[in-house]
Amino acid sequence: MRIKFFSSCFLLVFLLSVLWMPCAFAQQQKPAYALLTPANYRHYTTQFAADEKEATGNVPADAWPWMAANIPLFEASNKQFEQTYYFRWYAFSKHVVEARSGFIITEWMPKPERPDGFFGALPDAAPFHLGEARWLRNPRIAAEYARLWLQPEAGPRKYSFPLADSVRNVVLATGNRALGEQMLPGLIENYKAWEGSNLDASVGLYWQIDTRDAMEKSISGDGYRTPLNSYQSADAAAIAEFAALAGDATTAREFAAKSAALRRNLEKLWNPRDGFYESMSPASESGIRKQKKFIDPGTQLQLSGTRELVGYIPWQFGIPSADHAVAWKQLFDPQGFAGKYGPTTAERRSPRFRFHSSDQCTWNGPAWPFATTQTLLGLAHLLNGAPESVIGAREYYQLFSNYVLSQHLQLPSGRTIDWIDEDLDADTGEWIAKRMLVEKNKQVGRGSYYNHSGFADPLITGLIGLRPRLDHRIVLHPLLPADAWTYFALDGLPYHGHLLTIVYDKTGRHYHRGRGLAIFADGRKLARRPTLGPLEANLPR
Repeated sequence: MRIKFFSSCFLLVFLLSVLWMPCAFAQQQKPAYALLTPANYRHYTTQFAADEKEATGNVPADAWPWMAANIPLFEASNKQFEQTYYFRWYAFSKHVVEARSGFIITEWMPKPERPDGFFGALPDAAPFHLGEARWLRNPRIAAEYARLWLQPEAGPRKYSFPLADSVRNVVLATGNRALGEQMLPGLIENYKAWEGSNLDASVGLYWQIDTRDAMEKSISGDGYRTPLNSYQSADAAAIAEFAALAGDATTAREFAAKSAALRRNLEKLWNPRDGFYESMSPASESGIRKQKKFIDPGTQLQLSGTRELVGYIPWQFGIPSADHAVAWKQLFDPQGFAGKYGPTTAERRSPRFRFHSSDQCTWNGPAWPFATTQTLLGLAHLLNGAPESVIGAREYYQLFSNYVLSQHLQLPSGRTIDWIDEDLDADTGEWIAKRMLVEKNKQVGRGSYYNHSGFADPLITGLIGLRPRLDHRIVLHPLLPADAWTYFALDGLPYHGHLLTIVYDKTGRHYHRGRGLAIFADGRKLARRPTLGPLEANLPR
């Protein structure tokens, strides 16, 4: 009897395990997409490849397998936004290199012949690279690329670069707190190296050459500028946060104090007459301020008197006080930064707007995708705060729409294709650096698929409105005006170890998942509201 009993128990356990195994396997192999079908979007990369061949003569490798394995799918009633989204991932994929030391993301097309092993990677656009890569399903790409910049030989300070803040952004999306804690010693070392090389203690601000801000031939030139000072304030805050997570209260207090001091000192760059942050440097009769070393104590300093788009960078990190929002009146002012194809990098009313230069890289007025990305991020941060009377979601959408419009190129055949390059004329949409290089009959392909800006990240965190955070709360604050689109879906978005689906269907008849805005995690509905607007939910534990 006992033998029969144990045999029966064994048989029952065996049968249950057989029945359970498919369920367990299904849980381990969750489909990447809960709502959208990848095959429905492959046609985009087919077209992009054909366009690339016509524009450059290259026969590109098939980008779709990498994209289908890594990117969140996106669909919208606005097909221009949808197509540009896939184009930017197509362009981004060309810059992801798996090297011996780990993943590297390049700005120019990768240069395998480089003996340093970094494929020509540069740090100026690295914040955008990390911002985009944090939404890929392969977490190694963002993590290994972040660690790359702790290697001195990679040149993390060749250009101004908020390294610690960029790492923090990765951690907010992935939930991988260990990455920040492990990188903490190197982030502190990098911060203090900037202090040693560029901090002017007598002024309490960092001095920087405009070229090292990746913004050469600017109207204001070199001086105490908003980019590096904003970056260092943000980096100090990020280091303080990582130190607190690691239980190092002393370091947390030290860097929180550094961040606060820089925030206060950035007020020295606020020009109350112009209602704008401006560069500050020694007085110069020529109006061109070029000085590559610190000034002597007691030297007379003055603000440039010219509004430049870099004056919006402090908002990217939540630095300005509420009354400074008056600066955003300039964004669509015809004499300010208004442009059909994106904001100009200097105000049009300046007598030195678009001053003549034979250099293909100028920041004296052309629109730069680099600067437009910063402006989108800064404006999203502002609009996620207290209700704002100066500017709102409709202007944000207009800024993003102009950005989408700019990312095209007319070929000699007359066809217009998706394109991303260096700088462009904000009124005509012509890519300036490309035209100048063609005229010189050299380096025609230099700026092709230039990975010097962001697109998916501001779309996810701004337009769709996912605001990443360290806890288990999902916060959505869409900046898309309620009457702009009738539907959109973002599917297979990795977030804190889950795959999110964010879907909006005005009528409920497009996706048949109900009317309004909804959040799903791993296919399970977490929250819904009947209209487009703020929505929150807790992640499954």
